[in-house]
Amino acid sequence: MKQVRIIGGGLAGSEAAWQLARAGVPVTLHEMRPIKPTEAHHTDRCAELVCSNSFRSDDSDYNAVGLLHSEMRRMNSLIMHCADAHQVPAGGALAVDREGFAEAVTAVLAAEPLITIKREEILALPEDGMPTIIATGPLTSAPLAESIRAITGQDALAFFDAIAPIVHRESIDMSKAWMQSRYDKVGPGGTGSDYINCAMNKAQYENFIAELLAAPTTNFKEWEKSTPYFEGCLPIEVMASRGIDTLRYGPMKPVGLTNPYSGDRPYAVIQLRQDNALGTLYNIVGFQTKLKYAEQARVLRLIPGLEKAEFARLGGLHRNTFINSPLLLDERLCLKTRPNVRFAGQITGVEGYIESAAIGLLAGLFAAGECKSQLPTTPPRTTALGALLTHITGGAEAETFQPMNVNFGLFPEIVDAKGGRDRKLGYTQRAKKDLENWLSVCAQTSAAA
Repeated sequence: MKQVRIIGGGLAGSEAAWQLARAGVPVTLHEMRPIKPTEAHHTDRCAELVCSNSFRSDDSDYNAVGLLHSEMRRMNSLIMHCADAHQVPAGGALAVDREGFAEAVTAVLAAEPLITIKREEILALPEDGMPTIIATGPLTSAPLAESIRAITGQDALAFFDAIAPIVHRESIDMSKAWMQSRYDKVGPGGTGSDYINCAMNKAQYENFIAELLAAPTTNFKEWEKSTPYFEGCLPIEVMASRGIDTLRYGPMKPVGLTNPYSGDRPYAVIQLRQDNALGTLYNIVGFQTKLKYAEQARVLRLIPGLEKAEFARLGGLHRNTFINSPLLLDERLCLKTRPNVRFAGQITGVEGYIESAAIGLLAGLFAAGECKSQLPTTPPRTTALGALLTHITGGAEAETFQPMNVNFGLFPEIVDAKGGRDRKLGYTQRAKKDLENWLSVCAQTSAAA
């Protein structure tokens, strides 16, 4: 039986290792932490979450990411299993206790006899021909990144990914803030009152924007200055620079909420989401930032209810690196010029925790099939898994390729479908049916081999 080498123990690498082990294929999982730390990680655990603790919407009927959750659960995803086991209230979203989640993933991998975890940095793509999955994520070490560039002949693309601050719950003034989910929506483990809300009137909002724009930010290194932001994760000060009302129509939108102290809809709202199972930590939703630490704390304490906020972690910024996948990878995530090497996770140009894990799942599935001479077909593009895979391996133009979250725009259109919710339901119903058909064919192929 062939063995598979996986480089990177993040969400994608962990999921790939699990899928391979479930198929009976031995795996060596290389993770450089804690031997070599990164700019964003704080522990040596596998699948550590460095930004938000949310996997976003868990609605599998009307939301593309919720559909992806559903498909991965159906395929016995380790990441989804551990996320479900360590969820915290978050309205209609699936959010997790980040420490409990990472500890659970690490424990499962460490206990699996077919998985060997090696704590070491891999400095270059190995030349031994062993099946290899590169899942080093957005913080690929410089030597390995240079090796990848040398082999592919391409300059790696990059963008900045920003981290939101985390606040100690006991430091929030609940005589000004209140608990409520938008539209009182009840999600996994939730009650309809899962977010802490801090309201602003017009004068407070305009003063906050002025202070935000005046506050100093961290300086870029020379090599970072040409790196663009990912539009789905812009720092709040960058959003604010685009217009006075940009934040009010973004992370500070007041819709679906009523201030119980005034009885009115607020002019603007800052929401905080539970970040750990104990409920002692809350992250400020959508408030990723590159403000300098001292100014960041000062500006955030202008928010009503956060005047005395104590921060478990302030926001930050790190560079995210990815390859030009449509140009470099085939439909099964193999490097075209070196087919024994696969890529998985954020380095392929997907954006988001669950998208990264999903590509890790597929890379593990494809590698396992190859090792056992039972290579499965790729999932239909009508599924969330297939739509995401198609986007990064040929659905996008190589010249304009940028990171992408899963969304219904990646799915083939439904002819004569109605608009709005009916169309979304049509996408998800078709996807669930087509996934089952695909899994049935995969099972028959495996049985016949």
